[in-house]
Amino acid sequence: MIVVSRTYKLKRRAEQQDETRRQIVEATVELHQTVGPAATTIAQIAERAGVGRVTVYRHFPDEEALLQACSSHYAGEHPLPDPEAWRSIADPRERLRTALLDAYAYHRETEAMFTHVFRDVPDHAVAEPYHAHWRHATEVLLEPFRERGRRRAALRAGIALALGFETWRLLAREQGLADDQAAELMLRIAG
Repeated sequence: MIVVSRTYKLKRRAEQQDETRRQIVEATVELHQTVGPAATTIAQIAERAGVGRVTVYRHFPDEEALLQACSSHYAGEHPLPDPEAWRSIADPRERLRTALLDAYAYHRETEAMFTHVFRDVPDHAVAEPYHAHWRHATEVLLEPFRERGRRRAALRAGIALALGFETWRLLAREQGLADDQAAELMLRIAG
């Protein structure tokens, strides 16, 4: 009987720790989206999560661990578009159009986060999977095009530029284009 009670208490304690960890991560994500990683403090995270600063450090002993947990959580809630799905589209321009619309929808959905992340920690290791994803997407989109040599290199650069968050932000926010208008413009320029 004591073993069952102890097992129950340990399970309940583990669930409470998981819940506290989740609250800390979600508080950090909210702050990164609103004030940015550079302006986010442990005191703010603790206050928003409803825990003490020591609790934050107990769950995340350093900034790197906290950033990795936030990145994983955010990526789980906001999955990147799947470049493999675009491979089924044989026509290169239609593949690119579909990808641009998917990319721009993703950028619109995640704008608050990536505006702050790219401003505060653009080259941090935590952003590398994001950048690697778009490099892979560029290669998937380049596959059906027949250009070679310099023309292929220029096309690769044009596709990478067209997919970029900053390109979308310039076209959508600064120039006021709708996503479909931005995609059509980039199709003319890149493809």
